[in-house]
Amino acid sequence: MLELRHRGVCPGPGGAVAPPPPEGVAAGGDHEAESTSDKETDIDDRYGDLDSRTDSDIPEIPPSSDRTPEILKKALSGLSSRWKNWWIRGILTLTMISLFFLIIYMGSFMLMLLVLGIQVKCFHEIITIGYRVYRSYELPWFRTLSWYFLLCVNYFFYGETVADYFATFVQREEQLQFLIRYHRFISFALYLAGFCMFVLSLVKKHYRLQFYMFAWTHVTLLITVTQSHLVIQNLFEGMIWFLVPISSVICNDITAYLFGFFFGRTPLIKLSPKKTWEGFIGGFFSTVVFGFIAAYVLSKYQYFVCPVEYRSDVNSFVTECEPSELFQLQSYSLPPFLKAVLGRERVNLYPFQIHSIALSTFASLIGPFGGFFASGFKRAFKIKDFANTIPGHGGIMDRFDCQYLMATFVHVYITSFIRGPNPSKVLQQLLVLQPEQQLNIYKTLKMHLIEKGILQPTLKV
Repeated sequence: MLELRHRGVCPGPGGAVAPPPPEGVAAGGDHEAESTSDKETDIDDRYGDLDSRTDSDIPEIPPSSDRTPEILKKALSGLSSRWKNWWIRGILTLTMISLFFLIIYMGSFMLMLLVLGIQVKCFHEIITIGYRVYRSYELPWFRTLSWYFLLCVNYFFYGETVADYFATFVQREEQLQFLIRYHRFISFALYLAGFCMFVLSLVKKHYRLQFYMFAWTHVTLLITVTQSHLVIQNLFEGMIWFLVPISSVICNDITAYLFGFFFGRTPLIKLSPKKTWEGFIGGFFSTVVFGFIAAYVLSKYQYFVCPVEYRSDVNSFVTECEPSELFQLQSYSLPPFLKAVLGRERVNLYPFQIHSIALSTFASLIGPFGGFFASGFKRAFKIKDFANTIPGHGGIMDRFDCQYLMATFVHVYITSFIRGPNPSKVLQQLLVLQPEQQLNIYKTLKMHLIEKGILQPTLKV
């Protein structure tokens, strides 16, 4: 179709090819033959040979090499490929979960570094696919500009985080004060420099392709950097808002695989032929139960439920607070059908456990669509995995395609149903004001508390 259009032959109704206009008669009623020739030449100059390409013309990407450790290959050499893959995935999954527990133990700052590392690796995998597909065109500055834009966007988002959560630390450093005060202007200037470099790199006959790759880079930034920023925002609300959603997605991924492996018979979606309804349904129920239990266990500990805050006096992150009502046991009356099953009328639960049902439901019913989206993307470019970083699993992006969608949902859920005013954040903002502004706020707040009867008015002598 594209090739026909490129040659000036357009299909008519029903797919019939309309003949070209008579010689000397231009489209639109113009009778000057030169105009047609000029238009065709102009199209050739602007679009080159890109328009003649179809999906079948996309160059094949070489398959990734097998990075399975030799010791595992030898140990599993006698098994069929199906069971060999099952054991490799299982061993590597347990290894990754163990490392994840270790990083949780090391604290919230290490979790933030983990999120940043995963973000950079996911960005690298997606950009590399674009580079491999279009490398024959030798586009100038493509990878350089892609990494430059990644740096700019990270500078913007992490600068916003520093301004929001590290105000007292910034107040002590004059250099940081300048950077924070003009942070958005600096971020815009950096992006504008990259934008100008892109315009200067445009090459005749590759304009459309270069704009494709420009859009490719920005969509990749939207998928990776923006979502990872939301993950860190969720972490600051309390580690439990980070752990329960992520572990729910992991649980759904594992249990859906197990149910599909042993009981799967009915295909779920054409984009992922190995996905089955049995795995999808089994993963849903398993994830809801897991999320409910995990929420109960984690709600007991301040380390997981308290917002992550930076304390300038100790120069580190702390998780100490009086747990909110969300993480305090409440007594609930059971519905009639559950009363008959459990033989009791009331039950004690943490309110967060009820929220965990919503999180687990999303992780198991909607979260997999992030994986289906990634499957469609990989099929479009004729690749099996984004990379071969993890044997049996593919690339980092193959493991976190559902996590990014989950992070957005959790952030929207917190801002819509959970988050209220943050006293710590308000206090940090007050501390950076001028003394006169602080006194005015103090007087206004004092009058407000007196009017509400919380404070007694001072007697004038």
